Amino acid sequence: MEKIKKFDTISQYNAFNNNETLHPLVSVVDLSRADKRYNYRQNFGFYTVFLKDIKCGDLKYGCNYYDYEEGTLVFVGPGQVIGTENKDNEFQPKGYVLIFHPDLLRGTALSRHIHDYTFFSYEVHEALHLSASERKIIFDCFFKIKFELEHAIDKHSKTLIVSNIELFLNYCVRFYDRQFITRDHVHKGILERFENLLGTYFKSDKPQTVGLPSVTYCADQLNLSANYFGDLIKKETGKSAQEYIQAKVIDVAKEQIFDTSKSLSEIAYGLGFKYPQHFTRLFKQRVGYSPNEYRMLN
Repeated sequence: MEKIKKFDTISQYNAFNNNETLHPLVSVVDLSRADKRYNYRQNFGFYTVFLKDIKCGDLKYGCNYYDYEEGTLVFVGPGQVIGTENKDNEFQPKGYVLIFHPDLLRGTALSRHIHDYTFFSYEVHEALHLSASERKIIFDCFFKIKFELEHAIDKHSKTLIVSNIELFLNYCVRFYDRQFITRDHVHKGILERFENLLGTYFKSDKPQTVGLPSVTYCADQLNLSANYFGDLIKKETGKSAQEYIQAKVIDVAKEQIFDTSKSLSEIAYGLGFKYPQHFTRLFKQRVGYSPNEYRMLN
């Protein structure tokens, strides 16, 4: 059984990497100060963002390695386990790590929408690849946070630190939007594959045996995390992945409603609805007519 190195506090991670703890709830860790080490699995009790300076394949989530290289950001939410145990190859870690505990955000505006930054739940092949200019901006954000940590703590410290973390996260949102466009060779065909997946799904017996396709199911089939998949579909279509699935359900339903040999309940069950009234409600919300009214119109 693999061993997992658990870090519950900021000071634990600082000590492990030979960095001084300047604040109990936040730190910018310089990995070049750390001792040489072997790969291992890690669990963090706080938000962790790696800015990797080298490509060394030491971060792993599940069965796959993160897709990253020099100048790449990897986001890890509290409670996630990453890394892989490998005692064969010792290496010198390089780069920086921004770590901040959820308690730092208590009482701030950021605490109310930290979960909007869905990249903390991204998985494999989904790291943020920075351009040279973007990397400079990220380093500037890190520098400002580090400056506040090295400044004597006063009544402005928490506000400025949290504001700079939020600024950093908002830049990451912008950079991910850019990546969805520029890394088209990675994302190429995702929307087409999504459409084909749904088409195949509704031609099979899965709606009757499994039910309606979920966003998580579709993401798994496309080898993406649910959050990354949802953000990508939103960027490509302007619709959430759930809205896209519902639109497909309605399209299939419209075709079947023309077949008067089937009752509306049979159609509902055949599409994967547990209850016909749920089908009726969704159909009317999306179309403006109930299934029965729509059948009468055509």
